[in-house]
Formats: sequence, C-alpha cells, structure tokens
Amino acid sequence: MQINVFSDKHIDSDERLQGWVKATVEVTLERHLEDLTRVEVHLSDENGGKSGPKDKRCKMEARPKGHQPISVSHDADSLTQAVEGATTKLEHALEHLFGKLRGKRSVTLAPEGFEEHEAKQSADALLEEEFLEKEKELELNS
Repeated sequence: MQINVFSDKHIDSDERLQGWVKATVEVTLERHLEDLTRVEVHLSDENGGKSGPKDKRCKMEARPKGHQPISVSHDADSLTQAVEGATTKLEHALEHLFGKLRGKRSVTLAPEGFEEHEAKQSADALLEEEFLEKEKELELNS
C-alpha cells in the first residue's frame, strides 16, 4: 500500500513530518493494509500563517481494492491532533465498510449444509412426532 503526504505552502512538510504521518497511518490502519491500494493525506493550515482555533486540517482518502474511495477530514488546533483525528475517523469508516462486507460473506461462508442439517433434524422430529400420534390414533380406533 502506498501512502502519499501532501501539504499546502503554510505547512513545512519535511521528511520527519512525512515519516511520522506515514507511520501513524500504517499503525492505525494496519488491519486494513492488504485491502487498500493507496492512502492520500493532505495537510493544510486554513488561516495561513495566522494562528486560530482548529485551523489545522488533515484530509485523508483511502482507496479500498474494488470499492469507491473513502475520504475523511479532521480540523484541530495542531497538526498532530488533526492527523490522529483523521486516521481514527478513517479507521472507523474502513471498519464500517469491511464489517458490512464480512457480514454479507459470513452467510455465504457458513459450512455447506449446516443450516439445512439443523432444519432437517427439526423437520424429521416433527414428522416422527406426527407419525407416532397418527399411529396411536389408529390403534385407539381399531
């Protein structure tokens, strides 16, 4: 999986920052790394050089194999909080996507004939019970 980090002109995106962002994404999304082709991270300072509340933004877009891209963003007072918030949101979004897919698969991946076997046992028991009741009635009527 590829992780690309982009930043606007107001963010000093040196190797250290890019390495930290990539490591944070990898650690947080490690359960899904094989299911993703790429994650793009966009860092920006919404107020330019001025400081202000929640002026750092991190937008992330993950590209799951065979599915539409998923994007999230998080605004915070610092880049660290923005990146950590966005990775957490992205992890939850991927859990939701893959959880729904696992839920659909679990029905089809059930051992073949498992449910049928249980249903057949119940039906057989009911038929046997019905047969015995009718046999009793015949004996009583004879």
